[in-house]
Amino acid sequence: MMRAMAGCAAMSALVSVAAPVRAVGQDDPHAGCAVMGWVPRAILDKPVPLRPGTGNAHDPVTTSSKEAQAFYDQGMNYLHGYVWIEAARSFSQALRADPKLALAHVGLSRSYSGLDDAGDARRALARAQELAPAASAREQRRIALRARQLEAMADLGNAAAHAEYKKAIDEALAADITDPELWLIRGNAEEPTAAGRGQRGGAASTAFYLEALRLAPDNGAAHHYLTHSYETISQIPQALEHGEAYARLAPSIPHAHHMWGHDLRRVGRIDDAIAAFRRTDALEKAYYEAEDVAAGLDWHHVHNLDLLATAYEHKGRMKAAEETMREAAALPPVTDYAEFNRKALVVFLLGRRRWDDALLAARGLEQGKWSATRVVGHALAGHALLGLGRREEAEAALAAAEKETAAVPTLGAGITVSRSQVQPYVAMLRGEMRLRSGGTEEGRALLKDVVRNLRAIPGPDAWIQALFRLEGIARVAREAGAWDLAEYTAGQMIEHDARYGGSHLALGLVARHRGDEPTARRELAAAAGAWKDADGDGQAARLR
Repeated sequence: MMRAMAGCAAMSALVSVAAPVRAVGQDDPHAGCAVMGWVPRAILDKPVPLRPGTGNAHDPVTTSSKEAQAFYDQGMNYLHGYVWIEAARSFSQALRADPKLALAHVGLSRSYSGLDDAGDARRALARAQELAPAASAREQRRIALRARQLEAMADLGNAAAHAEYKKAIDEALAADITDPELWLIRGNAEEPTAAGRGQRGGAASTAFYLEALRLAPDNGAAHHYLTHSYETISQIPQALEHGEAYARLAPSIPHAHHMWGHDLRRVGRIDDAIAAFRRTDALEKAYYEAEDVAAGLDWHHVHNLDLLATAYEHKGRMKAAEETMREAAALPPVTDYAEFNRKALVVFLLGRRRWDDALLAARGLEQGKWSATRVVGHALAGHALLGLGRREEAEAALAAAEKETAAVPTLGAGITVSRSQVQPYVAMLRGEMRLRSGGTEEGRALLKDVVRNLRAIPGPDAWIQALFRLEGIARVAREAGAWDLAEYTAGQMIEHDARYGGSHLALGLVARHRGDEPTARRELAAAAGAWKDADGDGQAARLR
């Protein structure tokens, strides 16, 4: 028995389990510590209560058990809020109340996909298919759609399979035209791949979510997905409206407050954004304490810390920013996306010109589990090495980044990193090296392309990180005497975020260089105003 417990500990150092739980195979000493995705099964099998404030989803299913229906609906709320662990627990709880509830297995299948567990997603679907004959015709269509989705997800680059999946949803809608959940599924499918789950929608997806909202007024999930879709197409006022609605309708879901925080930043309400991210952090930490779940098992926790840290940095609160970034970096990454976002600390340190600290942090990224992390690790190490005057080593770092880029996938399911997201980091190092070594025209052209590409990457993380990378390009351009590039980049920073003090500082320094003192004074005063709450380590110190 002690050996089995040791095996569990080795398999999941992240987790401590609070109480004995139901194991799937009592004769298997490892059944209680099997891992599903990145979460030990023992956690996913723990009973869960009904909780208030998770949302207002109601998807009628074939069951005589009110308890089963309630837990199924709770599972759907957690699924729509990307709380994969609690979604799986809720669907399992529904099955305890009614073991024949077929759509609960579909819910489990979708939860396991959220945890990047393709095998268990297929096995859960197979169980739903076994139970399908006793389900309604509408539920049978939903089970069949999940099968089509998994087929298309198994070959993400197959555009024909994706199109067939969307066609199958349209055919199901012809039979179930008033089913809001089906309209949500159709909106998810409008994303670039069949793995879409509401995060990467665009203009086309909004029509499906708005129809779900018409059929089920104030549907929390529809508000959530509309927030993401409007963000993608830079319709921030609409995103803010739906994000506020989602936070109101699902106050117990951490991601709901986090989503609202995304767009509070974009309209200049940075203090309100910090409050939303801190509210998210408090909800998450209370949950980890109550359920004895390691923080590192929650993909969302590090993501929220990242946005909180960069919100602090935006205000010039550098001590709080660094503390929060280091808290995030200390968590074991469970996805490539979480590991990739550790780059925020290195970018922060480069911006402070703390070359040795930045190089040390970048070396950690170079040893990452995922290729995308290793690429940015090499690239950011190159910038630190240039700062230290170690050009030959910087060239080796660039070569390593270029070689590793080929291993980054061009497409990915769920919350993952694609090659297009890492390429600007490699190009930025190449551009800086050219700019500093006499290849001024080539360096300018490369860095202008980087500016455009960084600004084009969608998503709340990318938006704020692009701002700080643009700031780095503006600094490099000034140091290299490429003042036309410095002016271009400063203008791009103002377009990207005119409320950031660094945007005005960059513009003011360019104006001072060309002898336009009135503009310089105005822009530097605007920077000082934006950083009025900055701490002693803040960029506002440059203005003194």
